[in-house]
Amino acid sequence: QVQLVESGGGSVEAGGSLRLSCVRSGFRPGRYCMGWFRQAPGKMRERVARISDGGRTEYADSVKGRFTVSRDNTKNTFFLQMNILKPEDSAMYYCAADPRNLCVDSAFTSWGQGTQVTVSS
Repeated sequence: QVQLVESGGGSVEAGGSLRLSCVRSGFRPGRYCMGWFRQAPGKMRERVARISDGGRTEYADSVKGRFTVSRDNTKNTFFLQMNILKPEDSAMYYCAADPRNLCVDSAFTSWGQGTQVTVSS
C-alpha cells in the first residue's frame, strides 16, 4: 500500500522554526520527485518546495531563504526545514510524490494526509 506520512507540524510563534518530515512507503523502487504543498482555509493549494531524485530543489518565492527541502533516499524520507516562520505560513502542509521524477506540479499523484502548521504573531 502506497503511503506518505507527514509529521512535525505544530504551533509556533512568528520567527520560530519547525521541521516537517515525510516518510514514503509501499512505493515501487525508482526515482521520485518529492514536493511540499500547503493550503490555508479559503485559499488555493500552493506548492512550497520540491526536490528531484537527484537533489535539485525549487522553492516558492514566498519561502525562499527561509525554507529548505532535503531528502534521505536511504530512508525514503524527506524534510522541510522552516525557519523565520510568519503567520502567513500557517496552513495544512502536505507531502506529495511524483513517480516519474518530472518535478512539475501536475505530476504529483500520491499525497499524504497533511500536518498542520500554525504560526502566531
